[in-house]
Amino acid sequence: MAVHILHHGWCFDGAASAALFAAFDRQRHGSRPCRLIPKDHRPGDPYDPEDFEADEVASVDFRYSQHPGLAWYFDHHASAFQLPGDREHFLADSSGQKFHDPTASSCAGYLARILRDRFACDLSAHGELIRWAEIIDSAAFPDPRMPVELSEPALLLMTFVENNHDRELGERFIHDLLGRSLAELAAAEYVQRLLRPRLEQNRHDIRLIGETAVVDGDVLHYSLLDQPVRAYNKFIPYYHHPKIRYVVALTRGPDRRIKLTAGYNPWLPRDAREHSMAALLEPHGGGGHPYVAGCTFGADDEDRAVAVQRALTAVLRGGRAAPRMHSEA
Repeated sequence: MAVHILHHGWCFDGAASAALFAAFDRQRHGSRPCRLIPKDHRPGDPYDPEDFEADEVASVDFRYSQHPGLAWYFDHHASAFQLPGDREHFLADSSGQKFHDPTASSCAGYLARILRDRFACDLSAHGELIRWAEIIDSAAFPDPRMPVELSEPALLLMTFVENNHDRELGERFIHDLLGRSLAELAAAEYVQRLLRPRLEQNRHDIRLIGETAVVDGDVLHYSLLDQPVRAYNKFIPYYHHPKIRYVVALTRGPDRRIKLTAGYNPWLPRDAREHSMAALLEPHGGGGHPYVAGCTFGADDEDRAVAVQRALTAVLRGGRAAPRMHSEA
């Protein structure tokens, strides 16, 4: 028997959730073949037919699927149910193996609690991993310096996950999350090999975003579409402008696809937020949380991506309802 664990890709919480479900699966089935498959938001159905070519399939920290092969589901995104019938299908499920709570701080913490309370699965040995997944995914840092200066082992691992696009290395990393402390894993040679140039790049990016960012009222926006493909530290804008309310950014990701991210300053009072970032980006095939969300466009769809960024900036600056603009990746 084989299991596929589909998880939010290039995301520390997604990797942690996949690791924890893998630990649960080992307790139930021993060391059966396990594939860890990263997924990214895109318009329409983000899943591929081969994702479900396994004896058992779980999806964690990602959008819902009505596919009959989906046996387990854990998520905490407000944008989990995007296709027609998704929510109704989820609510009608009688398996007792599909769970969603948009109030949970992280999927990893939520999954661990459900597995403990419903299935008597003790994941307390991975308490350090769960604690940092909660901190990172809810941006519960004391100030912007911590997630930008990256001195904590967990934040080095967050940086590794966001920048690694070698799938085999990604699978190795997720399995290592279960067998090594975060400090030990952060010091591993294969992690450090990717991190050394990336940390130097982070220092460059701090300067680059500081020079590129435009403050428009309560909104900071910037575009790095002319820069090489890489993940950027999403907390850098708040490092430079700690009182800004919203950030809307354009960068390039895998295959030079354009990524738009929108976020609310996590160091400001949560009740001062007028918009759900997830709701703003769902019409463009995106997803996420009320406080941070993202969507993607095709590599050559720059005009549309820039138009959506401008529209969102205007909405966030003026407090108006978001226009619905069609986009295809």
